[in-house]
Amino acid sequence: MKITVYCGSTFGINAAFEEAAQALGQQIAQAGHTLVYGGSSVGLMGVVSRAALEAGGVVEGVEPQFFIDAGVAQHDLSSLFVVDTMSERKALMIELGDVFVALPGGIGTLEEISEIMSRVRLGLGPHRCYVLNIDGFYDPLKQLLDAMVSQRFLDASDLDVFHFCESVQELMRLIDSHTSD
Repeated sequence: MKITVYCGSTFGINAAFEEAAQALGQQIAQAGHTLVYGGSSVGLMGVVSRAALEAGGVVEGVEPQFFIDAGVAQHDLSSLFVVDTMSERKALMIELGDVFVALPGGIGTLEEISEIMSRVRLGLGPHRCYVLNIDGFYDPLKQLLDAMVSQRFLDASDLDVFHFCESVQELMRLIDSHTSD
């Protein structure tokens, strides 16, 4: 299975984010899955990809040429897909992935996982998405989704397919249980 991971190109200030990225990369590889990610060597993106590679995993990166020109591409990936734009990057990461996970990150990460949530809700696939809510990082997003339900912009049943996990272990158990359904 190919697990697309969205995450920050920086580390943030909480060391737990980096630890979670490390653990996620390792566990994806150890479970025999392929990591699909944004292709960069920096921040949490670099941590998750290096961890998967060091654990013997297959890692596919999708990187716009302008980031390669800036020198942030990870060079020892199993595959690196080079695209022209961020929109092409997002589209290819969706096309390549089977399962979609957000680690902590910034606006780009929020945009990417929001698109997956929209696709889930519209029935365009995938059927679920996963948010790794390390130290409550995504609690404000959960609150916003709850507000959308209370204001009837979402149905309560929609929240059943947006999974907020508190640990990498919980995330991997959920992914495994959902893919065996």
